[in-house]
Amino acid sequence: MLKQQELGRKLGKADYEAQLPGLRARLLQAQAALEKAGFPLIVLIHGADGAGKSETLNTLNAWLDARYLVTRAYEPPSEDERARPEFWRYWMWLPPAGRVGLFLGSWYTQPIVDRAYGRLTARQMLRAMDRNNAFERTLSDEGALIVKLWFHVSEREQRRRFEKLESSKQTRYRVTKREWKNHQHYAELVTATEEALRETSSGAAPWTVIESGDERYRNVAAAEAILERLEHRLSVTKPAADAPPQADVPDPVTLLDKLDLSLKLDKDEYEERLFELEAQLGRLARRLQKQQRSAIIAFEGWDAAGKGGAIRRLIWGLDARQYQVISVSAPSDEERAHHYLWRFWRHLPKRGRITIYDRTWYGRVLVERVEGLAREEQWRRAYSEINEFERELIGDGTILLKFWLHISREEQLKRFQEREQEPWKQHKIGAEDYRNRAKSNLYESVASEMIARNSTLEAPFTLVEAENKHYARIKVLKTVCEKLAEELD
Repeated sequence: MLKQQELGRKLGKADYEAQLPGLRARLLQAQAALEKAGFPLIVLIHGADGAGKSETLNTLNAWLDARYLVTRAYEPPSEDERARPEFWRYWMWLPPAGRVGLFLGSWYTQPIVDRAYGRLTARQMLRAMDRNNAFERTLSDEGALIVKLWFHVSEREQRRRFEKLESSKQTRYRVTKREWKNHQHYAELVTATEEALRETSSGAAPWTVIESGDERYRNVAAAEAILERLEHRLSVTKPAADAPPQADVPDPVTLLDKLDLSLKLDKDEYEERLFELEAQLGRLARRLQKQQRSAIIAFEGWDAAGKGGAIRRLIWGLDARQYQVISVSAPSDEERAHHYLWRFWRHLPKRGRITIYDRTWYGRVLVERVEGLAREEQWRRAYSEINEFERELIGDGTILLKFWLHISREEQLKRFQEREQEPWKQHKIGAEDYRNRAKSNLYESVASEMIARNSTLEAPFTLVEAENKHYARIKVLKTVCEKLAEELD
């Protein structure tokens, strides 16, 4: 691909100045239309050292309306970024709907360099590109438009530019030992790049290779490539129809019906085991920190099933500096403008830390599905997206535990009524709880499908018989301790 790329394309100054007003107007018009269209534009700017990537990024920044831009130039990961899963730093900078994100470097940079220097085998490179494809598919399926540009420069031209930069005191700082070392591996980097482009130039996110020998040609070609994709997408984008809420169904027979809700612990046994398990959890948490592993403990279950009580007993055994509890409610305007997984990536723990989620990303296939807040194609797609998300976490070394707390409908109603009577619990009950309860059959059927489809070998759900709060809390604590001990050993 790159070896056969035509070189020497140029654009004269007169032609450039003649094209520029119309080009900039089209860019601003498309950017204004994007703001109303409800999807983000992600532009990846890649290429060989000395190919003018930074210069073109600066030019696009000047041509576009900066108020609606997100710009990021990726350097080697910081200490904070290395302490989290690899893709965390990319999720953090994704533009919201209606905005443009310009990225100098991306999730392709390190695999290409590692492959060129022999740090990745062909199989490992393919696996890395599969992960990139999965990430981009997750974004594009939810509506993002991804434009990927690769600026190509010949080996001779690269050397000429380096020497020219070094000849001036004002610009020699721009050529480092790293650039010269990469120049010595020019052929290997081209081969690795061709592997990456071949494996990841998909219909939804194809690569555009731009000859960058001439600055004016490079800038115009980059803008035209972005406009071609964006204008086409704007021409075919139609507002998505709202999904209607789903009606309740006949009383289903589900896997949750197999749970023995009569299981219980008396108070004395509960308090004895609670003390032992919380002490054990504290010791395991210190080992987690020492081994620089992270953990996520995710809670789902019926309203009033005791998620909050189980979480409180967990944190009593932990150092407050080591954990955070994220209580998930309806998304904010900022969160709705991003991919639904974005707000969960934001709170992923650093290595040595623990994040506890009170409700999770499973809202996409539970309440959003039932209440018509997600279209059918969205929640159907989410099962595999969630499994991919969890594989990404586990592959990075995160210890993931998922709980579903189950109670009978009779017990739920009893707890609702108790909340209404107790002044310090009244904030926990509202009309929404009763609306959800009116669709109990549907919610149970949907929850059972979710548990079946997302209880994988790597990240199974633990079903908790929560009719008795003492029993439920001890089962949660015991399961967390066992999982941490297994992983940390």
